[in-house]
Amino acid sequence: MIIRDASEADLGGIRDIYNDAVRNTTAIWNDVEVDLDNRRAWFAARQQQGFPVLVAVAGDEVLGYASYGPWRAFDGFRETVEHSVYIRADQRGQGIGPQLMRALIERARGQGLHVMVAAIESGNAASIALHQRLGFTHNGQMPQVGQKFGRWLDLTFMQLILDPRSAP
Repeated sequence: MIIRDASEADLGGIRDIYNDAVRNTTAIWNDVEVDLDNRRAWFAARQQQGFPVLVAVAGDEVLGYASYGPWRAFDGFRETVEHSVYIRADQRGQGIGPQLMRALIERARGQGLHVMVAAIESGNAASIALHQRLGFTHNGQMPQVGQKFGRWLDLTFMQLILDPRSAP
């Protein structure tokens, strides 16, 4: 397995992982699956904004992907990003998530970013534990702010300070 920047050829695998998460998990709070054109537009937007999309691959199979994008659309938040990481269902628990996250964190540090934010469905103990192992701290929980599968979902916020700067 290697981790590298995604290419257009990876978008089918990224779409499949995304759609599986839509259908079967509370990791993505959407109800509608996406098509390849949606992932192309998402990928193009990430590239235009200078944000990475990383993939974990074995041969030509996408095993997982990770990316980050703007935290909020105001100038004062320009050095803070929110990330996402998704692993193919049959590859979870194999250590791919931590490897993708470490690569993503290093990319964010290389871009001079200051904070990485995680917004995690509060029942996702595995994701919360992963983020804790990587140095993220718990910063809050918002009860019942989302819904999926006929129930309310709570959202846990975690963050990682990427550099020691005391001022921008």
